[in-house]
Amino acid sequence: MAHSPVDSYALPSSPQPRSWTAILRQEAPWVGALTLAAFAILLRYGHDFGYWQYVVLASWYAGLLTAGIAWRPLQWATIAAVLPALLAVWLYSDGQTPADNLLLRYVLQGVAAVYWMSLALLAATATYLAYVVTARETLGRLASALTWVGVVFGFIGLGVRWRETYLGHPDWGHIPVSNLWEVMVLFCASTALFWLYYEQRNRARALGAFVMPLVAMGVGFLLWLTLAQHMDRIEPLIPALQSFWMKLHVPMMFVGYANFTIASLVGLAYLLTQRSQRRGGSLARVLPSLEVQDEVMYKAIALGFLFFTVATILGAVWAARAWGGFWSWDPKETWALIVWLNYAGYLHARVVKGWHGRSMAWWSFMSLWVVSFCFLGVNLFLSGLHSYGKL
Repeated sequence: MAHSPVDSYALPSSPQPRSWTAILRQEAPWVGALTLAAFAILLRYGHDFGYWQYVVLASWYAGLLTAGIAWRPLQWATIAAVLPALLAVWLYSDGQTPADNLLLRYVLQGVAAVYWMSLALLAATATYLAYVVTARETLGRLASALTWVGVVFGFIGLGVRWRETYLGHPDWGHIPVSNLWEVMVLFCASTALFWLYYEQRNRARALGAFVMPLVAMGVGFLLWLTLAQHMDRIEPLIPALQSFWMKLHVPMMFVGYANFTIASLVGLAYLLTQRSQRRGGSLARVLPSLEVQDEVMYKAIALGFLFFTVATILGAVWAARAWGGFWSWDPKETWALIVWLNYAGYLHARVVKGWHGRSMAWWSFMSLWVVSFCFLGVNLFLSGLHSYGKL
């Protein structure tokens, strides 16, 4: 196993920890805004809440609160996504439709916002690649900005679509993570969002040239689902999906998928950087140090593993309520277990055995195929209780 000395790299400096007093003072607007939003939801919908609906609301509240404090750009991104989505919801409530409102038709309608997300993420991918080739900082900043635009439009699209599922068919209303089209939107937006986090925290912008091309492939698949398969149509949920568990299980699962995907592609970057160093190529001069890449891989896998574990447990509880048993060796469940064991092995080797370097980069990169088959391959090629994800 190859070991690289940690002191031979220049790691980005970590932000200084803030005191609780400083956090309360600086984050008061964020805490206040989220708290007001939670109370507004309770006033509007609380009379229909059962016990678990309160758990879902509290989980989303705590998650956004913590993430926004830990990474302040998320606060502005949340506001930038929520306000236009609320405007669209108000327009729908006012009786307006995309047929008679240009803003809804071309910008704020769920599918329209997803088109804008797709355009922005494709442009961001091209710009990241140009940035690596030219090393022009202006292109790097533009690539990050375009990615932010894509993320915001992606979550605008999901938020508005949530409201649109209730239009015309109130009984069809659901969180928009129920079919392959909706989860592909979530995958593209969440992977780009987490990439922006790692990019900023590790000053690793050039790695976007490795991460974003796969997001662009996701966008291409999403456009095919839209234009060829017409999977953007809103349809009623099958009985197994008519559950509040979907509001927790699926988003948490995609936090795992997003982070695993990022780690895999950073693993590829690590291998190519190491090769470039041996041969005196230019790639090693553009990309961050090997130690930075190793740390990004590890942190992304650790975060993804945490959420994937919780999501798998929640999925088992959901399965017990929907199908009468916690585990049935359904193909999706089996492959989720394979993914979990794969990354449990990685973390054991990294944390307990102290492995890092080339072998761990290969492990991270090759894990992409395991994750991809769990996410898409099972749904497309195998049958089972999760067959609602098929084309």
